[in-house]
Amino acid sequence: MNVPLLDDTLNDIQGPVHGSPTKFPASAEARPFSRIDAALAAERIVGGSVAWRDVLRRATKVAATDTTVCVHGESGTGKEVVARYLQSVSPRRRGPFIAINCPAVPEQLLESELFGFERGAFTSAQQSKPGQIELAAGGVLFLDEVTEMTATAQAKFLRVLQEREFMRLGGTRPIKADVRVVAATNRDLRDAVACGEFRLDLYYRVNVFDIHIPPLRHRRDDIPALAAHFLREFAQARGGRRLELTPDALDVLLKYEWPGNVRELRNVLERAAIVCENGVIRRADLFLGDVPAMVDITDLNVLERRVIESVMRKVDGNKARASRQLGISRTQLYVRLRKYGLEPA
Repeated sequence: MNVPLLDDTLNDIQGPVHGSPTKFPASAEARPFSRIDAALAAERIVGGSVAWRDVLRRATKVAATDTTVCVHGESGTGKEVVARYLQSVSPRRRGPFIAINCPAVPEQLLESELFGFERGAFTSAQQSKPGQIELAAGGVLFLDEVTEMTATAQAKFLRVLQEREFMRLGGTRPIKADVRVVAATNRDLRDAVACGEFRLDLYYRVNVFDIHIPPLRHRRDDIPALAAHFLREFAQARGGRRLELTPDALDVLLKYEWPGNVRELRNVLERAAIVCENGVIRRADLFLGDVPAMVDITDLNVLERRVIESVMRKVDGNKARASRQLGISRTQLYVRLRKYGLEPA
């Protein structure tokens, strides 16, 4: 079944948002990804920016293999969304998706949670129990914040990736690990290795194929579609009452820096949906915490990004014309497009 996941942007904006904000034109490279196979049956992939399309392109390329993938990006950017999408377009699409938030599991329990245990392995082990690696057989094991694994768990997990087998705690026979591993982190793995917090040999096994998710402030073109998606979700949860966003409110969302990324955007809109009057979210309904809602235009990087965005819109994404208007070479333009998340790396 095919679902127009990336073409949702325009329809989303025309529904819950008053007016039509300017859209950054998709490049010719991005257009082939306007239709991508559906992810999980109940899931939708929202967003149409060049940076987000590049993320999906990389995930699609590696999906057909069993290669270990490391998804990295700031907290709240959607690392699990990408992991689930990767599974949904892979041969393991019908298998289980098991997610473990490594820092959320107590240190003394992480190993038994991952590998399982045999009866009598420790005092409270009254019966054998399979671990999450076994339960994920035929599917995907998603390790969120993988750098938070204990040193012992790291050493044992290395064998899972290297030999494709493991043993339960207290076990005497190896068990085959029929699982694809997708790890995620909001840290630089190399820094974690340098600090002695992550094994170098495990780093090479985990970081075989990397997918970087840009922060939301580097893909602002996705904000209208994401906002529309969340507003529809909240409206359905409240009995179908329509929720709308005024142009002023949308302008604030587009200029805010979003340190909490997509997760923060969802939380801000959920609160606004509760306090707004008559289903219309206005600027005053948006509570953006202590972080300034407006971009500081004294920041030269911000100014440069805005100028490049403006020129690219005027020339419909034609990079040759844009470089001439900006007075820089095409190579310099490519560097800046990559720097600001406006073009695939």
